[in-house]
Amino acid sequence: MTMKKFPEGFIWGSATSSYQIEGAHDLDGKGPSIWDVFCTVPNRIKNGDNGNIGIDHYHKFKEDVALMKSQGFKAYRFSIAWPRVMPEGKGKVNEKGIAFYSDLIDELLANDIQPWVTLYHWDLPLALQMEEDGWLNPKISEYFKDYADLCFDRFGDRVKNWITLNEPWVVSILGYGQGAFAPGRKSNTEPYLAAHHLLVSHAKAVDLYRTKYAHQNGAIGITNNCDWREPLTDKKEDVEAAERALQFFLGWFADPVYFGDYPAVMKERLGERLPEFTAEESRLVKGSSDFFGLNHYTTMYAADEAENPQANIKGNGGISEDQGVSLTQDPDWTLTAMDWAVVPWGCRNLLQWIANRYNDPSIYITENGFACDDEMVNGQVDDSNTRLAYYKGYLEGCHEAISNGVNLKGYFAWSMFDNFEWAHGYGSRFGLNYVDYKTLVRTPKASALWFADLIKKNQL
Repeated sequence: MTMKKFPEGFIWGSATSSYQIEGAHDLDGKGPSIWDVFCTVPNRIKNGDNGNIGIDHYHKFKEDVALMKSQGFKAYRFSIAWPRVMPEGKGKVNEKGIAFYSDLIDELLANDIQPWVTLYHWDLPLALQMEEDGWLNPKISEYFKDYADLCFDRFGDRVKNWITLNEPWVVSILGYGQGAFAPGRKSNTEPYLAAHHLLVSHAKAVDLYRTKYAHQNGAIGITNNCDWREPLTDKKEDVEAAERALQFFLGWFADPVYFGDYPAVMKERLGERLPEFTAEESRLVKGSSDFFGLNHYTTMYAADEAENPQANIKGNGGISEDQGVSLTQDPDWTLTAMDWAVVPWGCRNLLQWIANRYNDPSIYITENGFACDDEMVNGQVDDSNTRLAYYKGYLEGCHEAISNGVNLKGYFAWSMFDNFEWAHGYGSRFGLNYVDYKTLVRTPKASALWFADLIKKNQL
């Protein structure tokens, strides 16, 4: 078997988010987030779970950083909890929250691990939702800019890689369209308004960083999620449906960043429901990312809805009825515990689509991983036939894309630890390191040990 070498300087990292691991939800001056409250609503979270304790990363971060070092990771992507550093989302700063992240950053650097910091991974300060309607209010962009200013000021001397938003599609569709995630709203108009304000907020934060903090010499971008959409058949209608689905999913957020406006197909189909960028907003958002951050997990077949009306629609990018696209899975595909199909070639195809559409940007896969029902046997988790096989397959897809000329520069495995998986609670495990939630003891899995060897050799 020919060994697959990755480019020199390729970044190997792992990732987490604040609400999923930190715990300490009401300690040391932290304010409540929309997820703190959403988890108290009956029947919203599996088993009534919540992130109140998480894996207690807030108190055990040094132990967790030691695990990262032992596995060879050179980069760690984590998010800052906005309400931990600004309890009401604006105004007063919580210095104890600032101290926590400052200590975490110092610990990472002391262990030769570069911090990649996400400013927003869904845990909006509750006060901004209750008093300002959250992402529906255009004023949110100024609040986000002020929050970003605080983070750049306090941490930018040591943090050189920033991500403004994680998966604004999820915030917009699951939070404001389907009601499945916080703040739990259902609408066919609010997702597009929330998305618009998310993009403007991102653009303002980037503009601030590039002007006021240019001396810090860092990079800043946005991370979007997207599944690959493969045409169900080679019929013109299905080929167009797959392309339309990708533009409603990824183009919705990436086109403004690279072209300054939404995809034409969205404007045609949505009409007045899709906000318009002002000339100033378009100027700010265009070119507002130093890299293309991508979270990718799965693939589905796409067909024109009129051609395939009985298809089993299991999820979509953008509101499904606005696209006229039906989605299906191949029954032979392996499924994760989230019912997401394992399709490594879809990862390769998506990377190539991004390179072609957006003029070959530098791409970082900022999340990719496999959820399964891990079992601890004699103090160990053997996930070599599930999670490890998934990583091998998807990394082979990444390597194929690189061989085809795609400028993929890094890969972050999701996730470093088993964690609170949002509406799925603690049942769907993504982590490379098993966490016993009764004792909060960390144990590396087979996939984690494999990653350590992969990083050391930089090859599959």
